[in-house]
Amino acid sequence: MASKKIDRLSFDATLEELETIVHQLEQGSLPLEEALKQFEQGIHLVRAGQQKLEQAEQKIQILLTQADDGEQAVPFQPEQGA
Repeated sequence: MASKKIDRLSFDATLEELETIVHQLEQGSLPLEEALKQFEQGIHLVRAGQQKLEQAEQKIQILLTQADDGEQAVPFQPEQGA
């Protein structure tokens, strides 16, 4: 799965894919080259998942801040390239 495809996955789909890779690696039956590819894929999935969580946290902070200030909520715009 290419990195751009990973970025398009939902958080839940990212987590499911990561769980599949972990299960495959834990079995220990993959050839070394395939295990390395799966490990690399897992790293990309972890980073994508962390980014999605950070974006969700930022959105929550924006909404809570606006609720405290009595301001109207505005759509969250994630930073590009963050």
